[in-house]
Amino acid sequence: MRDVELLLNGARVTRPVEARTHLADFLREDHLLTGTHLGCEQGVCGACTLFVDGRPVRACITLAAACDGADVRTIEGFDEDALMERLREAFTRHHGLQCGYCTPGMLATAYDIVRRLPDAESDRIRRELSGNLCRCTGYAGIVAAIEDVLANDPPSAALSPMTPTRRALATASSASASSGTSPSQSGAMSSGAPASEMQGFDTFPAADDLQGQKLTRVVSVVAPIERVWAVVQDIPAVVACIPGASLDEPVQGESISGKCEVSLGPMTAGFRGKAAVRLDPHAKAGQVRGTGRDGLSRSTVDGVLDFALSDDGASTRLELSMVYRLKGPLAQFGRPALVAEVADGILRQTADAMAARASGDATAQPEQNKLGGAALIGRVLRGLLKRILWRS
Repeated sequence: MRDVELLLNGARVTRPVEARTHLADFLREDHLLTGTHLGCEQGVCGACTLFVDGRPVRACITLAAACDGADVRTIEGFDEDALMERLREAFTRHHGLQCGYCTPGMLATAYDIVRRLPDAESDRIRRELSGNLCRCTGYAGIVAAIEDVLANDPPSAALSPMTPTRRALATASSASASSGTSPSQSGAMSSGAPASEMQGFDTFPAADDLQGQKLTRVVSVVAPIERVWAVVQDIPAVVACIPGASLDEPVQGESISGKCEVSLGPMTAGFRGKAAVRLDPHAKAGQVRGTGRDGLSRSTVDGVLDFALSDDGASTRLELSMVYRLKGPLAQFGRPALVAEVADGILRQTADAMAARASGDATAQPEQNKLGGAALIGRVLRGLLKRILWRS
């Protein structure tokens, strides 16, 4: 057990919770805020969507302990909010609810859409709603309600003040000091050390130790091998080719510190952590080892990426091989094949962007700032369909 203090619908509350308690149960059982509905309990259906620090999250895969110090707003916390009142009226007017079970999560997502995308049209609204499932309405009334609010001067941010904020994540040492547990018990990274202390290459797991999913990708680059190698060994340039990735600080020797964001509908995971790179200029090959954690869900990912170049006549062959292991609540987001398709999408976009840069396009970027949305969902479905057809 550990004490969790948070701002809940504007009131400061403190209560002891077990480390395994997710936010939805904490709200429903300990605070009787039953407007947060539980459906799939795997982060898929969106019924439990609410706001943590001004951002929509899935309460069923967010640990309550991860919200220590956060500003949490449930559907009950919007009674005096002008924008939410407008949305509720529009949902009623356009028959945007029937049984009502999905409605609290739908309203939370709708609230986020109106604040974040004031010029959104029908297609974009539908894409943003893709993470919220409804068995009753067919979505037409929900989409019409959001369009109605957007078209009729929604209340300004001054009347609906929910600016997204970021909290500093507690390190494993501080968390264990406050809860009386060891770093491994308090949800530290798999290496047993906080991210700020991870430096050496051998600190991170090797591919043989992971026993996780393995993905490969081969790209033919129309450029000499020396030019491709110049891109590969330029770490900031490589990071710029990874969708959703960015560096927190300049590269120092082998060490890299940064983050990578992946989204599905309104659900976003932001993995922060450390990595180390080793390059072999003679073999034109190298390896990256790293580990990171999503602070909100307390999910961790460990990974090893091997890369090698070979001269293929008029072009250069770039081979990428990645082994990764995802642990925690996000690992339960659907079937392993879905997670594999997301990871393969990251690898594909990275390889394509690196190839474009090496071919002379210095401005090459991945398709999106962060991997997600309808394009990702389409690729995931196509990938799963190919696997099913191949097996049959």
